[in-house]
Amino acid sequence: MFDELAANTRVGRGIVRDTYGAGENFAHGLAERTARALGLEVATDAARNLYMTLPGRRRDLPRFITGSHMDSVPQGGNYDGAAGVVAGLAAVAGLKAAGVVPQRDVTVMAIRAEEAAWFNSSYIGSHAAFGKLAAAAFDVPRSDTRRPLADHMAGSGCDVAALRRGDAYLKPETIAAFIEVHIEQGPVLEQAGLPVGIVTGIRGCLRHAGARCFGAYAHSGATPRRIRRDAVAATAELVVCLGEACIEIENAGGDLVFTVGQFNTDAAVAAPSKVAGETRFVLDFRGLEETVMREAGDIAARLAGEIGAHHRVRFDLGEALYSYAAVMDASLRENLSALAAELAIPSIELASGAGHDAAVFATLGIPTGMIFIRNSNGSHNPDEAMDLADFGLAAQLLATHLARGGA
Repeated sequence: MFDELAANTRVGRGIVRDTYGAGENFAHGLAERTARALGLEVATDAARNLYMTLPGRRRDLPRFITGSHMDSVPQGGNYDGAAGVVAGLAAVAGLKAAGVVPQRDVTVMAIRAEEAAWFNSSYIGSHAAFGKLAAAAFDVPRSDTRRPLADHMAGSGCDVAALRRGDAYLKPETIAAFIEVHIEQGPVLEQAGLPVGIVTGIRGCLRHAGARCFGAYAHSGATPRRIRRDAVAATAELVVCLGEACIEIENAGGDLVFTVGQFNTDAAVAAPSKVAGETRFVLDFRGLEETVMREAGDIAARLAGEIGAHHRVRFDLGEALYSYAAVMDASLRENLSALAAELAIPSIELASGAGHDAAVFATLGIPTGMIFIRNSNGSHNPDEAMDLADFGLAAQLLATHLARGGA
């Protein structure tokens, strides 16, 4: 499946499985053909999410779902998302080959439209499955075609009217658990030399997206340092001091990641011979606990006041935007970690800094878990490098969990 996906969705160096476009449609078609060849029951919902089901002994019980998305960012990699769908199908194929009939239905879900790159909105497919796709989303233009989401959905066979009504194909009470297998999009497993990780949660985010510092422009050679109101110097000090404070929080056991992904002067005014009179920047705090992120935000406000006074500048951090973390189910984490140890699959627990469809399931109160696969060279780029041996261990862990009564 990975070879066929790459051969049919590669554009230049990278993978392009565009949301509600030719690339994603091909991927879903491949998954459906594979499922039918395995003898699975196949269904789709109004958003064209794909459900591939191995029937259980008790079909009246809430089903177990595993899966992930099949779209990619522009010029992405071949494994981001797709590995979770292929792992689910591999696990179900293993159950069938071993003659294992699970207690409850096991459904592999190929989810639409997880990536925000196309419509500036994450989790479109999983939100739609639960009837929770926001009305405004249908009118958002796609980043390349500029046609709205509703048009692309209709072109891919979706029932847009049902989606606008908020019809739900999935209901939380009908789902026993959800496990998503996904490549790790960071370097933790690779640096630890481990093939598999058990995810503790998907980090939330507290972000000051419109932070600014106001000083005064002045001639760089003619203005002594002691009377400057240098916005760059003040902002740089704020960034360094915030980084040190966040390290202290992390060393004390808090889960926290701090990033300044944008830091700019005004190109129309700033010059090599000027003291900068204004900066614009973004403060991004991510963690698993709201209290930790809020603490970091409070520290940022305090330091901005102190450093601003020292440099004779004024900081305006703007509104703080907050998204909640999605904590994985403690029982699933414990069971997967214990099973990995029993199977001699080296693993660690780690947090996910990137978003995943699993967050939607978890926030709806569905017991949710994630299995990470070691991956080199990061993600969202053509150089993703997942070893199939590592993938096999993750699929084995998932299949064994199902065979042992996880479903």
